[in-house]
Amino acid sequence: MKTIKFLLITMIIAAVAGFSTVKAQMNGHQIMEAVYNNPTGDDVQGELKMILKNKQGDQRVRELKQYIRQEGKDEKKIMFFLSPADVKGTSFMSWSYADGRDDDQWIYLPALKRTKRISSDSKADYFMGSDFTYDDLGDRHPSEDNHKLLREETIDGHACYVVESTPKEADYMYSKTITWVMKDNFLGLKRDFFDDRGNLLKTLSIKKFEKINDFWTILNTEMHNVQKNHTTEMIFSKVKINQGVPSNKFTERSMTLGQ
Repeated sequence: MKTIKFLLITMIIAAVAGFSTVKAQMNGHQIMEAVYNNPTGDDVQGELKMILKNKQGDQRVRELKQYIRQEGKDEKKIMFFLSPADVKGTSFMSWSYADGRDDDQWIYLPALKRTKRISSDSKADYFMGSDFTYDDLGDRHPSEDNHKLLREETIDGHACYVVESTPKEADYMYSKTITWVMKDNFLGLKRDFFDDRGNLLKTLSIKKFEKINDFWTILNTEMHNVQKNHTTEMIFSKVKINQGVPSNKFTERSMTLGQ
């Protein structure tokens, strides 16, 4: 009888534990919050290579310098184009806010010797001929979308949550996105973007990532526009974290001075 009683108690405990695990499973919003809040260090700097590939296989390569700084929960980012000659001196700056406000963004065009603020209406425009829009270069806050956990699946050997995000604003450029989030580090491994008709527009894939100074860092991304068969690859190298990038690096004046 003692043995039977022990087995019954064990089964009840296991059932309760299993129920608690299911109940405690993260929902879509919690998963995307974890992605958004992934620690990246106080500041990051490095070199960027942007490779543009058209459907004929022709390539254009651009070299940039990038700086990122965390200020509280907000993030500031600035990019300086170093080459080729036709884009040298161009710079882009983005300030992203943790309270859900729209990003502030600027671009400096040396030919015009003028810094232009990117309006909300222009954030759907493609950045410097790439497959990234200005909005893609910002940091969209999870509160701007409704999130639904669709399923769990493994891609490229990584166990992932698959989360569908639909915008709360009716006129947003994407009707929805679907993100594959790695369970072990909460990096987005892949993201599908859908146009306003609900058709797949482009796919963002993370090709390489590693830990630098104990922070997960994305080193190679590829955005493929499936409708235009055009691809932009971003390679991040010579990465330095927590080296003390000053706050005055992220100003309109700094944009005009170059790296």
